[in-house]
Amino acid sequence: MGSVEDALAVVGEPDQRCLRAVVATARDARPDAVDGVSYGMPALVLAGKPLLAVGATARHLSLYPFSSTVIEAVAPRLEGFSRSRGTIRFTADHPLPEELVREIVRLRSREIEGT
Repeated sequence: MGSVEDALAVVGEPDQRCLRAVVATARDARPDAVDGVSYGMPALVLAGKPLLAVGATARHLSLYPFSSTVIEAVAPRLEGFSRSRGTIRFTADHPLPEELVREIVRLRSREIEGT
């Protein structure tokens, strides 16, 4: 499996643009994150652990922060978005706010770094 960018390149528009925005926000928040793979998905990796991944299905886009604790922490800000223990679902018409993505990256980074 290639890089996160390679995985996004096969996603159609406008979904690709939306997912690229999420990844760009995460990279901006954690420029030290590198491309990797987790659970078979291209992911951004921090200190050898998955920070987040994104994906596309026919019905929605997904953000995987690899932490149910992080999802629960931001749950009050997820009104209007579908979620499960490990996934936040959104669409290009109803994207995740940049500040929410930054908060998810901050919280997941703290888990990874043990701070």
